[in-house]
Amino acid sequence: MANWKSAGQALVYSWMDPFVKWCIRVGITPNMITFFGLLVNITAAAVFIFGAEKKDRSDHRILGLAGAVILFAGLFDMLDGRLARVARQDSKYGALFDSVLDRYSEMFMFLGICYYLIANHYFLSSLFAFIAMIGSIMVSYTRARAEGLGVKMADVGFMQRPERILLIGISAILCGLMSGVLGNDFKISVGWLPFPLIEVISFFTFPIFVLAVLANVTAVSRMKHAEKLLGNS
Repeated sequence: MANWKSAGQALVYSWMDPFVKWCIRVGITPNMITFFGLLVNITAAAVFIFGAEKKDRSDHRILGLAGAVILFAGLFDMLDGRLARVARQDSKYGALFDSVLDRYSEMFMFLGICYYLIANHYFLSSLFAFIAMIGSIMVSYTRARAEGLGVKMADVGFMQRPERILLIGISAILCGLMSGVLGNDFKISVGWLPFPLIEVISFFTFPIFVLAVLANVTAVSRMKHAEKLLGNS
């Protein structure tokens, strides 16, 4: 898993480096990139809210656009760090600025998701989205708190921020595509269930359920890892 992740990062960095060099030439700083990433995530939230307010409940194609914006925003998570390292502009405050704005970005994204689901009466799915947000924040908090106590957490747990962004972005795009391919009325029902077993929105909501579980499992795993290393100290 780590080898595949490293190979993927190396490939993305090879695409990014020409833009990184251009940023250095024109004086764009890593903090500027981080702030722009926040604005893009706010835009993703706005797309979700627009879809909830202006579109038909059964038409999920707007989710494809929201997912694309989320993945685009995710590029800036990699770009700011890469620019900081290449330009040798990394600093302790820059790391703090990046971490804080990442949390704001993620919470704005979940705000848009929860708004969309609640407005379209997917109440159970909106609950899982909220639980996923809690887990996502706790994954980051447990790492920050444990590393403040001297415990390294970078490789503990699966559902870290890049995985969360990929899961939500890709599932939203897939849902938007399936809305066009299968039609808005696609449903698979079981007689005794009061709701469809599978419908188009399931391509988006089931991954959110998976995220809600795995993010919180990751947070707990980090706590257990820290417990082993810290003991009663």
